[in-house]
Amino acid sequence: GVFSLADACALVAARGRLMQALPEGGAMLALQATEDEVRPLLGGLVSIAAVNGPRAVVVSGAEGAVEEIRAHFGDRKSTRLRVSHAFHSPLMDPMLDDFHRVVEGLSFGTPLIPVVSNLTGQIAASEELCSPDYWVRHVREAVRFADGIRTLTATGVTRFLELGPDGVLTAMAAESADADAVFAAVLRKDRDEETTTLQALARLYVDGAKVDWTAVFTGTGAQHVDLPTYPFQRRRYWPTGTVARAGDVRFAGLSAAEHPLLTASVPLADDDGVLLTGRLSVQSHPWLADHNVKGTVLLPGTGLLELALRAGDEVGCDVVEELTLAAPLVLPAEGGVQVQVKVGAPDGAGHRNVGVFGRLDDAADEVWVRHAGGVLSTRAEGTAPAQWSDWSVWPPEGVEPVSIEDAYDTFAEAGFGYGPVFQGLRAMWRRGQGEELFAEVVLPEQAHDDAARFGLHPALLDASLHAGLVEGADDDTVVPFAWNQVSLHAAGATAVRVRLTRVGAEGLSLTMADMTGRPVLSVGSMLSRPVSAEQLESGVRTAERPYAIEWATLPHAANPDVSWVRWEEVSGGVGPVPGVVVLDCGGVGGMDVP
Repeated sequence: GVFSLADACALVAARGRLMQALPEGGAMLALQATEDEVRPLLGGLVSIAAVNGPRAVVVSGAEGAVEEIRAHFGDRKSTRLRVSHAFHSPLMDPMLDDFHRVVEGLSFGTPLIPVVSNLTGQIAASEELCSPDYWVRHVREAVRFADGIRTLTATGVTRFLELGPDGVLTAMAAESADADAVFAAVLRKDRDEETTTLQALARLYVDGAKVDWTAVFTGTGAQHVDLPTYPFQRRRYWPTGTVARAGDVRFAGLSAAEHPLLTASVPLADDDGVLLTGRLSVQSHPWLADHNVKGTVLLPGTGLLELALRAGDEVGCDVVEELTLAAPLVLPAEGGVQVQVKVGAPDGAGHRNVGVFGRLDDAADEVWVRHAGGVLSTRAEGTAPAQWSDWSVWPPEGVEPVSIEDAYDTFAEAGFGYGPVFQGLRAMWRRGQGEELFAEVVLPEQAHDDAARFGLHPALLDASLHAGLVEGADDDTVVPFAWNQVSLHAAGATAVRVRLTRVGAEGLSLTMADMTGRPVLSVGSMLSRPVSAEQLESGVRTAERPYAIEWATLPHAANPDVSWVRWEEVSGGVGPVPGVVVLDCGGVGGMDVP
């Protein structure tokens, strides 16, 4: 209530203009020291510009004088501020008279709320705030922030809400307030504004502050819902959000991967390859628990494809030429799986090898399991995906609807325990004898936030393949095995139209568009194969404990009483994999070991 908006703008603009008109120079230094320690060192060319905490002051003035104070406290933490002028110092004196004349021309009103003055550190009287002299002193004298916090604490204030572009002041205020005070900031640098504001309100609310939640949620479509009452369905209702990660990966020499399944990426030093890393678990990614095959939670084959697509994006490759799934990536009930996606250097034609590897959290001394491998490439310029013209009429002409009313019950009988996030098939049609299938697939709303961060949400692509399961020729539990010629044309889709075409006995080609007919994904072919509970159990054992080295006394290979098999024959898939594999390590590390 002290200034009208026009007068406030005039004051701020004049202050900034007159300051910038001064000659550049001077310095400001944040220093770990008390005001009493610094004051005896001040002269006519330097002042205390701010008192931010019990042992946090800022000095400002001529550069030489500031550096002398810095040298005096050489064993203390100090930071030069990046500023154009030495504010709140004697170097501001030449602009004070001109500024006084500007403020004299403004109109003042009685303040509507109590104001703790940064000039005095006390609650300001109305006549102070309505005086031109006050605002001139405000330019020149120290900012007594710590005194202001102590004044608030003395009046019984225990909750502090920062309104500004970051949470800098809350950190400083905590140094001067009581230990049990609560601090919240409505904005944080590089964080989502809506989420940060709600977190600040929630922090104050749980401390007892009154929050008008009706006003907060007006216009958002939010409504009260009943909490679940049936405890035996084992469904989670906790909000998921972004999984908290300790530290900033940049300090480990990495770059943020900006992907829900991956945390960091790093270019490899010895070639033009790249490594992307992450960690998966049903605790950090609860939607993965909705992909259950024969009682085992797996990262879907579409998830492995998404990892390859993201890796290709990192190196400028927009086509997954091929990706073959080698072993299921099983997620344990507790703990997680460390994931690495390795992209090799390009060959002469621009192709790059890609591999997806996994290892349990507690398996640091054991080998990585290769879950998928393939080749990345770049689509030729001007190449258009096929069949996009078919989306102009929907459903397509000449099709007949296919009932999917009991589809997910039928899938469950076949071993697919799809949870809500993976139950996206909404409608389906066939053409001819089933050579062509069409479907509408929608990602459930609880997964929409994640969809914006994926190239294509694995659950949406997985559900797009469910039309093929409806029309499956047998009762086998089949999973994707090999992908060929996959291109992503648009990211972040939450609802799609899908066309599936039979390729041989076990394959499908797929084209996908959004609900307006714009291209989203094309797959030249996807081959599937049956999977048994025994194979999945083997995958669980492999994920939990891959092969380990066990030293033992064994007969030499020349012993005719012992049957030997060459390692190349085992790794090449000849015959059953033995329980013990012996490698010829002769001469390694100076040892002669057969």
